[in-house]
Amino acid sequence: MNSKKFIILIFIILILSFSFFFLFSPGIAFSQESKDYSYSVGPKDLITISVFEVPELNITVRISEDGTITLPLLGRVEVGGLTRFQVEKKLAALLEEKYLKNAQVTVFIKEYQSKTVSIIGEVGNPGSYELIGKQSLLQMLSTAGGLRDTTSDRIIIIRQYKSGKTSSLEINLDELMIKGNPTMNIPLEPGDIINVPGERYLDIYVFGQVKNPGHLKVKKNGPITLLKVIAQAGGFVERARKSAVTIARRINGKDIKTRVNVKKILKGKKPDLILKNNDIVYVPESIL
Repeated sequence: MNSKKFIILIFIILILSFSFFFLFSPGIAFSQESKDYSYSVGPKDLITISVFEVPELNITVRISEDGTITLPLLGRVEVGGLTRFQVEKKLAALLEEKYLKNAQVTVFIKEYQSKTVSIIGEVGNPGSYELIGKQSLLQMLSTAGGLRDTTSDRIIIIRQYKSGKTSSLEINLDELMIKGNPTMNIPLEPGDIINVPGERYLDIYVFGQVKNPGHLKVKKNGPITLLKVIAQAGGFVERARKSAVTIARRINGKDIKTRVNVKKILKGKKPDLILKNNDIVYVPESIL
């Protein structure tokens, strides 16, 4: 390799090394700084305050419910609603008024507690999560480990307002996850409770002249009717006596039996019967 090629190779290596350092190390620091500086502090947040060359003023303090902190020399200071940068400027200005020249104050947010959302139900990691900046429902679900296989077809968001009023919003999961409806991916607010319920099932027992008799777990995504259950059991066999289907139900400790003519239901002459948990359906054999 001649000297010219060697110099070019060294130059390329230096550029790549510099690019790697620039892209990764500063990027991480910038991301953290941006998060801290865009966040408005509030009640229950824990912040650490450092004043350059004045160690007596270095303190870790939790913001009270009224958005204030109490500091040596300065006493009670309102900081609720301010960003980290604004808190630094305010404390520096207060110190310069009476005690220091060119005060250099650094504020670090140690615990984010004032702006959180709670996620319960069928997600990978239910719990309380920081809400820093604007975050959508999908972003927060991803942060919580995503949805489990047992998730139902909806999400319920409970929101409490400063007035004390509470409202709930139901999100259709098919619209959100499959169709990608942007109106379903709502922005979250501090204090929101995201409830991801699991599938609800009824235990129904079907015996007699159906193709797949036995215990059925029927998904409760609406009224569970007799015809739906018979269909889930594979339907009637040829020998089924459709006019004399029996439904056994336990009410107040007693077994109550109801005889149903499914032929009339199929012809639209009678309404389909809504079943309840632990109902037993028996389809007798035709006498012919």
